[in-house]
Amino acid sequence: MLKELWNKYKDMIPYAFFGVLTTLVNIITFDVLWHFLGWNYQFANVLAYWLSVLFAYVTNKLWVFNSHTATWKDFFKEMFSFFLFRAASWVIDQSIMTIGVSLLHGNALIVKILDNVVVIILNYVFSKFIIFRKRNG
Repeated sequence: MLKELWNKYKDMIPYAFFGVLTTLVNIITFDVLWHFLGWNYQFANVLAYWLSVLFAYVTNKLWVFNSHTATWKDFFKEMFSFFLFRAASWVIDQSIMTIGVSLLHGNALIVKILDNVVVIILNYVFSKFIIFRKRNG
């Protein structure tokens, strides 16, 4: 029974685990830059987001989707695709932060946490079905 569950969710379990770690990198970096160092929340969000994306690329490639690229060309194509789709989700991330904080006057840390739920789901779909999908040949 456990083996069946593992086989059914073998991509989602490590994605959830490393997703939590990636989210922690994002939120902790954001909070340190915004709350403790007094950065503007938008600048803090940009740096926190891209540091967490770098962490996510390494963990997704190596441990979540176990992606092996045969050539440097394939490696750079995969990496470019990963960062391109993360740039798309960053636009959504930054939009949620701007709407939540600047327009709705929400607490930046709370908006950041809620924002991460949307971004995690979106990034899983991008990674599973586009970036790290199993290719024939």
